[in-house]
Amino acid sequence: MLLLTLGFGQIAYAQQDPTAPLGWYSKKSSSVAKVKTYALPTLQSVVCDEGAQCFAMLNDNILSEGQSIAGYHVKKITSQRVTLARNGKVWHLALFNSDVRQ
Repeated sequence: MLLLTLGFGQIAYAQQDPTAPLGWYSKKSSSVAKVKTYALPTLQSVVCDEGAQCFAMLNDNILSEGQSIAGYHVKKITSQRVTLARNGKVWHLALFNSDVRQ
């Protein structure tokens, strides 16, 4: 009889947290919304033609101003950097690091 009582006690303990407030139930993990993140594209090169129109290579794709890649909108391309925008935020991708010293 003692073993039977101890066995039922363990089952009841596993079903409810004894330190939880009264009336509290844990939420299911499936109800948690997952946030989708986008990796910032990698700037590989910039090419400008004689008409001063520039194209950028981002993640092995050649893009011009106004196009999009990986959820980012290409706002501006200059010979030195590319400006990207997404959800009201702006990123400036420089072709070369400004801390380069010779």
